[in-house]
Amino acid sequence: MTENRRRRTEFGSVNSECGSGKKGNEMLTDLEKKIIAAIQEDMAITARPYLEISEKLGTSEETLLETLQNLCKGGIIRRFGATLRHQKTGFTANAMAAWQVDENRVEEVGNRLASFKQVSHCYRRNPTKGWPFNLYTMIHANDEESCRQTARTMSQETGVENYSLLFSRKELKKTSMVYFPSAGSKDGPCKATAHDL
Repeated sequence: MTENRRRRTEFGSVNSECGSGKKGNEMLTDLEKKIIAAIQEDMAITARPYLEISEKLGTSEETLLETLQNLCKGGIIRRFGATLRHQKTGFTANAMAAWQVDENRVEEVGNRLASFKQVSHCYRRNPTKGWPFNLYTMIHANDEESCRQTARTMSQETGVENYSLLFSRKELKKTSMVYFPSAGSKDGPCKATAHDL
């Protein structure tokens, strides 16, 4: 995929913050599946990229946009945005920071950590025996010391002192999940339903 045409879409079931739309256990229509397959591919950088997609799918731009909005409101699509390949922009160091945060502060601290410009991802996970960390951030910088300094600043600003930095040494695989392969895709048929997403 070309550098300037990459984007990321995340899918999930409905949660309480989503609007009233298709529920996670309802089947997607053929058009919805085609739209999801199309937006998983590279998008042209044009004034109206959705018009180009809608023409390929044989529908109107308005229908495509309305369908995307409904999939977002219904929680089927959780996120839709550009993905930056940080290595190609000069950010050669990255670290996953694992944070041990009091459960009653997870939302507050997670929002603060996610607000750092050096952070591309922030996730909450369940801690396990021997691994007490429940918030994870991906920190990107020009060098490892800059990642460490960002983590120190994040720690000071949140008051979270127990954290661990895990630096990437080699990227073995990095792909986006393909839920509905487009026609001609080598990924094969997808048997997922909306409930599976």
